[in-house]
Amino acid sequence: MTSSPDVRRRLSALGIQPAELYHNLSFDELFDHETGSRLAGHEKAQLTSLDAVAVDTGKFTGRNANDKYVVLDGSTRDTVWWSDGKPSGSDNKPISPKTWAHLKELSARQLNAKDLYVVDGFCGANKATRLSVRLVAEVAWMAHFFKNMFIRPTQTELKEFKPDWTILNACKTSCRDFAEWGLRSEVFIAFNIAERMTVIGGTWYGGEMKKGIFSVMNYFLPLKGIGSFHCSANMGPAKDTALFFGLSGTGKTTLSTDPKRLLIGDDEHGWDSEGIFNFEGGCYAKTIGLTPQREPQVYAAIRRNALLENVAIGPQGHVDFASDKKTENTRVSYPIEHIDNIVKPLSKGGHPSKIIFLACDAYGVLPPVAKLDEHQAMYHFLSGYTAKVAGTEHGIKHPQATFSACFGKAFLMLHPVKYAEILAQKMREHGSSAYLINTGWVAGPYSVGHRIALKDNRLAVDAILDGSIDQGGFDTLAVFNLQIPRQINGVDGQTLNPRRLWADGKAYDASLRKLAALFVENFKIFTDTPLGLKLADAGPRIAG
Repeated sequence: MTSSPDVRRRLSALGIQPAELYHNLSFDELFDHETGSRLAGHEKAQLTSLDAVAVDTGKFTGRNANDKYVVLDGSTRDTVWWSDGKPSGSDNKPISPKTWAHLKELSARQLNAKDLYVVDGFCGANKATRLSVRLVAEVAWMAHFFKNMFIRPTQTELKEFKPDWTILNACKTSCRDFAEWGLRSEVFIAFNIAERMTVIGGTWYGGEMKKGIFSVMNYFLPLKGIGSFHCSANMGPAKDTALFFGLSGTGKTTLSTDPKRLLIGDDEHGWDSEGIFNFEGGCYAKTIGLTPQREPQVYAAIRRNALLENVAIGPQGHVDFASDKKTENTRVSYPIEHIDNIVKPLSKGGHPSKIIFLACDAYGVLPPVAKLDEHQAMYHFLSGYTAKVAGTEHGIKHPQATFSACFGKAFLMLHPVKYAEILAQKMREHGSSAYLINTGWVAGPYSVGHRIALKDNRLAVDAILDGSIDQGGFDTLAVFNLQIPRQINGVDGQTLNPRRLWADGKAYDASLRKLAALFVENFKIFTDTPLGLKLADAGPRIAG
């Protein structure tokens, strides 16, 4: 294990002199610290009846994408995909080195003279490209979250651990004079590529640490020609690997956690010359509506060492997973070892043969499953479509299309086309095929039709993975030109072509054209590049 004097020396160089230093505590030690009787408010974790602890993240129950900043300097000026102020564009807002110095000083001042938790971990299962990450925080459960989500070094690796990247999590402070420094609010999640550091202030949301380092990997790996993707991955008995792309709520974690296959990881992966590798040492799953019947493996993973966020807690520590009283984005982080059927000893797999894009279509017009050609795959990857429905966010009363480039716009540090180019190259090299699965509505839009049964989604995935989807031939979906299979084993054939289920065919056609127009409008942001201009023809075509 790295000696405390060495850690103290590195902290001292940042202007931080800890009162007490807790370095790489065990899970049991962190449990004692985060549930201590002297703690209160957001700092205190509560033991639940599932033997996992639960915490509240306060005002912010999700990421603050609008408060993400990157230092603009010689190394980032011509590489980072900078924000243009449009909702469809980048979240990477530039700040000057002077502003960075102010935020760094605020963070160091907050952490100075405090009891500090320092945790070391790796991001990336491949030793050649992994990032050695160190967290410095004054909140014990933040250290627990980090320990859950990053790859835990062995005792031998800890002895020689040198951080490539440092996170100063100063959640208790904020930048109150934010306007003077050109910031949007007092919250900040700021990155300095040259100094290899993140500073966080004004938010208690644990996911900022995890997603922040994902953004960093999204900067370094693609510049080396390595894929860096927001996706889950699993492996079949024949060592065949599959990737699942999808935004929050589309079923990415649920459908990749398959009792018939080994899980590689549920959220973030790289694709290099050897194959797929997980970035993380844990899983971060949504828990709203969670039941042991619907998602048995995720439910079973919620035990000692798991950390629940913003769930409703009743008498005797009972967790009410159905409640969205605090947020619909209730979550749990847990070590990946809590899933029984995982790839061991390293979370790695071969080159994926199947690429699956998931969309929760609340308009009820996309088919349950469709096969994509190469250009369509790139089009839908860049589009990153899903839909929000009433009740998921304040003010939403009707289905609302959401597009997030590469199914993870908030985490992209380079232009989206760069990631698409790498994905296309990898798919060509290894003969990968791509598919689109709708996990949303059929027989009408949200509130009229019904959501596709999880059983049918799983059967569609099975048909993709075992190749039986190709056996019965395909029909073509108008406007989008998608290839719809005529049969899927175990699925009613009537449900495969969405138009058949609508009572009013003309209403379906109108809704289909409406969604197509949204796709076309969104894709204009990519047509300023040669690849984007070329791929526009792979999208829906609306008759004049």
